[in-house]
Amino acid sequence: MAIVKVVELLGTSDKSWEDAVRQVVAEANKTLRHIRGVDVINQTAHVEDGKITEFRTTCRIAFALENESAR
Repeated sequence: MAIVKVVELLGTSDKSWEDAVRQVVAEANKTLRHIRGVDVINQTAHVEDGKITEFRTTCRIAFALENESAR
């Protein structure tokens, strides 16, 4: 039986919201194993002088927990 845990993370990018999501997944992948999915729950942006300078995404990352008895 698989158990999945979900964590909420915020990613940023100066390029796009899609890139911000990619940054979240790439960074999460450094410490979390068995990532199964990402759910984008919010998108915002920082604006300076009428231009978007930073794209921000709030994401939920789902990953499977390891089964101790399987080791």
